[in-house]
Amino acid sequence: MTTQLSSPAVSPGHGDAFTDHVVSLTWTEGEGWHDRRVGPLEPLSLHPATIGLHYAQVIFEGLKAHRGVDGSVSVFRPDRNALRFQRSARRLAMPELPVDAFLGAIDDLVSLDHTALPADPSISLYLRPLMFATEPNLMLRPSAEYRFLLMAFVAGGFFGDQALAPVSVLVSREHSRAVEGGTGDVKCAANYGPSFVAQNLAREAGCQQVVWLDAAEHRWVEEMGGMNLFFVRQTSTGTEVVTPELTGTLLPGVTRESLLVLADRLGYRAGEERISVDRWRAECAEGLITEVFACGTAAVVTPVGSVRDRDGDWVIGDGTAGPVTRRLRQELVDTQRGAAPDPGGWRRVIVPPAAS
Repeated sequence: MTTQLSSPAVSPGHGDAFTDHVVSLTWTEGEGWHDRRVGPLEPLSLHPATIGLHYAQVIFEGLKAHRGVDGSVSVFRPDRNALRFQRSARRLAMPELPVDAFLGAIDDLVSLDHTALPADPSISLYLRPLMFATEPNLMLRPSAEYRFLLMAFVAGGFFGDQALAPVSVLVSREHSRAVEGGTGDVKCAANYGPSFVAQNLAREAGCQQVVWLDAAEHRWVEEMGGMNLFFVRQTSTGTEVVTPELTGTLLPGVTRESLLVLADRLGYRAGEERISVDRWRAECAEGLITEVFACGTAAVVTPVGSVRDRDGDWVIGDGTAGPVTRRLRQELVDTQRGAAPDPGGWRRVIVPPAAS
């Protein structure tokens, strides 16, 4: 049985405090999706010629369940992840999992393993849907067999226990995350392994994350690690909260989409635009850009305090989490936990208060 983490002082870290169960479905040509199972989390047995291991037909998602202020347990906007999972499958010539099957798997797993989730708002249940090609065949073609899995782990802060501690970033001039016409706008495993080299270079430079620029001109800011970026401007007409526009090489993050709605609800001018790294530096020097933060399922809202770049380093604002970053993070967390109004079906309540 899943162990209840009862003490807020216990931090589960991120990525290895797995819960007890897994949901599984199989797809084969002719039968489609079948053999649905809910059982114990256990190792897989795979043939060495499994296509997914060789040709990277592997996609995944990341979303979270939260314990609400009323004791309920809900998942944040899983319908958006279900649709993105389908888009990723199409891009990799894989079968699409129906939205109802995706949501049903989440309902089953959270219903079984929600006791691992304490009331501590800093701890969540991270859900990892995964689909991979399973046919044992080394012909260079799409697989005829696939498997879907859903597992979970109890998650603390992605960058440690201090939720609003600013991170430092290194602008990557040598490596690119995604190219036009590639897979940058979907969540496939092949996007992530190649990013580790640049991430290691960032750590060697004393930074916690890497900032990706566009692959064509190495000029336009795209993402931070595997997270979307936001810029806060103070202008004569008010506060702007902007994020790089989706060009086909950026991942359309669910948290990104949510923050654009929440920023507008809070009275900020929210929008998308292309931002060059030179403009970023210049507007920080002018005091126009006062805050920058990254966002994502794992990172939630994380302030960026300083930037290292071959053309000169700089500090954003005073190097700490600014008021807009703090306010947006709190609004997001409150919405996820039911302490703020739901903009419209964002919380899928799986465990009601009386059953928690």
